[in-house]
Amino acid sequence: MKSKTNPGKVLTKLFGSGARARILELLLSSSGRTFYQREIMLETGLSLQPAQRELKNLLDLGIVKKRETRDRVYYEINVLSPFFEPLCEICEFTKKKN
Repeated sequence: MKSKTNPGKVLTKLFGSGARARILELLLSSSGRTFYQREIMLETGLSLQPAQRELKNLLDLGIVKKRETRDRVYYEINVLSPFFEPLCEICEFTKKKN
């Protein structure tokens, strides 16, 4: 018998990082919306260093893009990334399975 698994745990196992999974889940579920770093930290419950590390990793992969203004840096999911659609499908699949 198969037990129900938390979608967040599935994504953590898949991506190897709970912080990365939480950031991806937030940004993918809010496609088209920008967040500044503190918002991402508050929404995901992450502290500064894990949030910065994973945002940098996602930026380096082209999955996330950033826009800098005079006093803030904004992040959003890169809908033009070749990974955007597959990541959306993975997130939707894990939610449907539970």
